[in-house]
Amino acid sequence: MYCNCCGKLIPEAAGFCAYCGRRVGGVGTPRRLLRAREGRKLAGVCLGFAEYLDLDVTLVRVLTLLIAIFLFPLAEIAYVAAWIVMPEAPLQLPAAAPYPASYPQG
Repeated sequence: MYCNCCGKLIPEAAGFCAYCGRRVGGVGTPRRLLRAREGRKLAGVCLGFAEYLDLDVTLVRVLTLLIAIFLFPLAEIAYVAAWIVMPEAPLQLPAAAPYPASYPQG
């Protein structure tokens, strides 16, 4: 496979060009900033930011707490604004289980 930008030969499984650093291959789905439904503590804002930025959720929560302490009114207003503005993640429904063979139909 060849890089579309620099034209150098790169491995087939490569996601980025080793020469110019550009993304190659298929277009991935863009990440969205969403409030999480599972594993959240208050509103899912910190967990949503952690998943979006690919960071540990504990680190994001500690940083949020420190910012809330040192920038008292602004951090709380920003958290509430993010709570209102960030959409909630779609609900994940469990897969439907097929009926067992011994279950009577009808």
